Amino acid sequence: MTEYKKGLLAALACYILWGVLPLYWKLLEGTGAYEILAHRIIWSFVFMALLLAALGMGSLFRNTVKDLCSHPLKGALMVSASLLITANWCIFIWAVTHDHIVDSSFGYYINPLVSVLLGVFLFHEKLSKLKWASIVIAFLGITGMSIELGRLPLISVGLALTFALYGAAKKKLHINPFISITLETLLVLPWALGYALWLYTAGEGHFLAGSAMTDGLLIGAGIVTAAPLVLFSTGANHLPLNVLGFCQYLSPSLSLLLGIFLYHEPFSTVQLAGFATIWTALLVFSISDFREQRRKGS
Repeated sequence: MTEYKKGLLAALACYILWGVLPLYWKLLEGTGAYEILAHRIIWSFVFMALLLAALGMGSLFRNTVKDLCSHPLKGALMVSASLLITANWCIFIWAVTHDHIVDSSFGYYINPLVSVLLGVFLFHEKLSKLKWASIVIAFLGITGMSIELGRLPLISVGLALTFALYGAAKKKLHINPFISITLETLLVLPWALGYALWLYTAGEGHFLAGSAMTDGLLIGAGIVTAAPLVLFSTGANHLPLNVLGFCQYLSPSLSLLLGIFLYHEPFSTVQLAGFATIWTALLVFSISDFREQRRKGS
């Protein structure tokens, strides 16, 4: 399997999992968003640490830490990636548990456009005329949806910016995805442990409060978080950032359908038109990318 195909398959699997993730967080709707976030960090780290031990990657982990410590710029990028993904998780969990799944899906429609532009300006990735046309079409669709909202969509913008910048940081770091995810959670682990402990001692936490289902879901947050992140890191390491960005449309499409048809969040005809416009942009981009890959293979 070529590096490109490996990255593409990993990215598609990742975005499908992310697309249906609101179903999981909805099961924890009675738990505070910050508590869910804290346990998401804690159990993601535990899961990844066990995985590294099982794969015998301890020496690679130590060598990576040494390399990051000896190169301040790379170390700063790792810290930035950790803070960005933590902020993204926080915004998304809050949005889902407060009935804003449609707003979150809008944010992830904006994100690919930001990712493409970052790919052009930060990594000097070149785009064909058709790909530029797809960006213009997507921009028109996003603009129409924004106008219909009549306000600055803070949830949407926050999700788009944090995740696009996170992807760019990961692209710059280009380190083993298992190591990267472990470090990202490790860097914010002190806050997560401190907050979870404070909630427990204050009698305000939901973990170990009598509900085995809640305990299981909070612990399971580590698996549902780490698995797609490993896939995303694999995709980021093997795909151009502009392709990775546009694959993202799969995730918000699934979330949007969940928000509208399962949780009955409001969705106007103008938003529907914007949705159709963005899918048109994705189709144009996909056609262009397919032609480019076929030419490279010939």
